[in-house]
Amino acid sequence: MARARLLLVPLLVLLFFSFAAESRIVRTIVTDLVSDGSEGQGPRYHFLLHPAKSTVAASSCEQTYGFLPCTTTILGNLFLLIVYGYLMFLGARYLSEGSELLLQILGPGIVGGLFLPVLGALPDALLILVSGLSGSKETAQDQVLIGMGLLAGSTVMLLTVLWGSCIVVGKSDFSDATAGTDGRGSKRCDLSGSGVTTDKATSIAARIMVFSVIPFVIVQLPQAINHSSWSSIAIMISLIAAVVMLISYCVYQVVAPWIQKRRLAYAKSKYFSSTILKHLHRRALGRLLDPNGQPDESIIGKLFHLIDEDKDAHISHAELRAFFIGLQFDHIDLRTDAPTLAAIKTMEEFDSSHDNQLDYKEFFEGLSRWLHQAKGVIPFGHGSSNFFDRFHQHAANEVSALGDEGDEATESFDNYPKVLLKAGGLLVLGTVIAAIFADPLVDAVDNFSSATSIPSFFISFIAMPLATNSSEAVSALIFASRKTQRTASLTFSEIYGAVTMNNLLCLAVFLALVYIRGLTWDFTAEVLIILIVVIIMGLFASFRTKFPLWTCYVAYLFYPLSLVLVYVFDYVLGWS
Repeated sequence: MARARLLLVPLLVLLFFSFAAESRIVRTIVTDLVSDGSEGQGPRYHFLLHPAKSTVAASSCEQTYGFLPCTTTILGNLFLLIVYGYLMFLGARYLSEGSELLLQILGPGIVGGLFLPVLGALPDALLILVSGLSGSKETAQDQVLIGMGLLAGSTVMLLTVLWGSCIVVGKSDFSDATAGTDGRGSKRCDLSGSGVTTDKATSIAARIMVFSVIPFVIVQLPQAINHSSWSSIAIMISLIAAVVMLISYCVYQVVAPWIQKRRLAYAKSKYFSSTILKHLHRRALGRLLDPNGQPDESIIGKLFHLIDEDKDAHISHAELRAFFIGLQFDHIDLRTDAPTLAAIKTMEEFDSSHDNQLDYKEFFEGLSRWLHQAKGVIPFGHGSSNFFDRFHQHAANEVSALGDEGDEATESFDNYPKVLLKAGGLLVLGTVIAAIFADPLVDAVDNFSSATSIPSFFISFIAMPLATNSSEAVSALIFASRKTQRTASLTFSEIYGAVTMNNLLCLAVFLALVYIRGLTWDFTAEVLIILIVVIIMGLFASFRTKFPLWTCYVAYLFYPLSLVLVYVFDYVLGWS
């Protein structure tokens, strides 16, 4: 029901503006015809309805599909950018949720290695495809720059803004012997003494990402050696290389699905926290969240004193276990001794002082972190009495039993066909939304570029990745905020995997479009930006596992620097 409301609002807005009309007053013109005796009776006016200006001036504004609204004004196109961008965001979100559900049902392997990477890059691929698919060859040559802007913008945003933000939210103190691996946050802004630690497998993902730029190098060789006549051959060779490398990458994910197993492990961890929250909410002397959706400190304080049986202002492992025994977990098998394992896991999550007991501050901060994680998954509204039940159900739907491979066992799906149908429905809905609104979004970017005289590349570089990658960005930041080496490794592996798919799948779509339509390859500056960012960030992450806080500022700097370099290369040096 919530999804229906999210989708209905922008559609109603579009429907309203699709039928917009204007009225004008037309005065009757008196001619030299025989008088009927009405000339001296004052002016006569008629109200005539005619279509909006956008449909009259078809030469300046063409409606997508013949009925979706369009405009030539700056504010109007900005509004359409927001609406279509939001719809593309919904499509990407449904694809992400459906693919994760499918992964949990069918397990890693073919699903995780083949379908999930492709589905994750599908919105970008569709936008790139429609950017040069319709219209004349001249129109396609102009609009295909939007596709290149999206391709470059997605890659640069992931490796700069998102990468740096994950360093900030996931930083821990390096001074501790267990720094960066135990989830203890840094209380200070030490540029070299705090940061994030990943494992060696994450470095492998970074190296794969670096190798994925080979098709970019191939297609750019004719321009590099001043033999533009070889451009079509280079495009074909680069396309074949991108397809072969894409297939190889998917096969690698099937044979060694370690990224998918990490995602499953995190989902199981989220399921554990959702189970604890659901039971804590039932035992709390009020709501854990206030009407504004913030942790209720007074209620959490009462819960703390309820668990603290000896009233020494600290919760011990024994007190925590005794409390969990009283909770009586339903439909969950946390191995042989559920309360003991629950107490151990909770102590690991909350105990930042490593003294095997929780004071109030540790308890409140740990519980607040879980609550914010729940709000990041399930929208919280006034009177959301079933909020924790819905979060628990969402986490349960993400997880399937993995035998003895995981740290926590989870409940099995009670209605396997229903969950499978839900996953398929989300995938179909996300694909349909992305397919329908990709073309209107490209048209809105092109019209906004014409209205503002801003090159379409810069608009698509900045705006369109926000629509297609926001869901992945939020998920990555939530993972990184857990401040453990395990979740940090998963976070950065996901980022490198997303960039790899951009460099292979999205580039393959772009190259096929250019080759089939006979377009000119004239993207030297844009390709150079992708190569600079991917190679520098990829090599940097390939040979180290510890990333101090200062590295986030380097990553952030690459984003505006990329825009400046494109401007200099294109409009100062005239490379394109």
